[in-house]
Amino acid sequence: MVSSIQDPVSIENRPADTSREAGTGLRGSIRRRPLTWFFSLAYLLSWTAWTPYVLSENGLGVWHFAFPGGGPGSQLFGVLPGAYLGPILSALLVTGTTEGRRGLRAWRGRMTKFKVGWRWYAVVLFSVPAGLTLTAVALSGRGPAMPPVVVLAAFLPGLLVQMITTGLAEEPGWREFAMPRLQRRYGPLRGTLVVGPLWGAWHLPLFLTQWGNWPHVSWTTPLEFVATAIAFSFVMTWVFNRTGESLPMAMLLHCGVNNYMSVAWSGMFPTLSREDAAHAFLLSATAAALVLLITTRGRLGCPPAHDACALPGRTASVPRVPAP
Repeated sequence: MVSSIQDPVSIENRPADTSREAGTGLRGSIRRRPLTWFFSLAYLLSWTAWTPYVLSENGLGVWHFAFPGGGPGSQLFGVLPGAYLGPILSALLVTGTTEGRRGLRAWRGRMTKFKVGWRWYAVVLFSVPAGLTLTAVALSGRGPAMPPVVVLAAFLPGLLVQMITTGLAEEPGWREFAMPRLQRRYGPLRGTLVVGPLWGAWHLPLFLTQWGNWPHVSWTTPLEFVATAIAFSFVMTWVFNRTGESLPMAMLLHCGVNNYMSVAWSGMFPTLSREDAAHAFLLSATAAALVLLITTRGRLGCPPAHDACALPGRTASVPRVPAP
């Protein structure tokens, strides 16, 4: 699936390139097909690092070894290394190979773009809990319980931890590296339809572990997860584009979901199961995606003159608009 993607960019994002300009050997191959290499490396590095976790007592039980620390500890030592060895390291390697130090500096600058309007912080911080809560209320037929004080106290620290772990491990690759390049070739709609399934499917080995509730996991659960990743990717693309490609805002949106489900869900909706939580996320993400696709006519926050949002097969005739 990864190898069939036609790379949308070449060296320094020029519309065309030749083998002689890109070079030969491994370096030349990476320069000619940076996205193919990124996706391939992200899968290879993560899935290889997750293999001990999958085979351990925390997974299939093939190896008689269990990661320490119970559920949280096993995820810290079993999941996090593979997460960090995948998307972010792959993006770092491919960016350094194709664009050198200048590209790495620009990549780091976009990763630290915290200076956006305060309204975006408010929208991202409050829309996720609000949307998931409303969907859960619809599923349960009753209002949420008041979260305990300990939950309220842990909410913001938990969000910070998620930003450092999940957000930093994943989004510099999927959103910061891949999405702008896909938009330049396919436009925001089709670009999201590429990155969404690949982002979701990247998690699949983890459904054979405690992370995915193994062995009590239905075969439909991974399919629902991938469908949710696709729907939520449209929301992620819209926030990323509307905030001038601010990676911290995309990370905050992603981690807001994880933090809500980890910290607040069970206390607010004690009668709903883990499967209900997955259903609520799918329904809320799908509803938000449909609203954004209709209201933006598929542009998902891209200004008409923005070269990263040029229509498939065309190149914008004006320079890229600086991010606000």
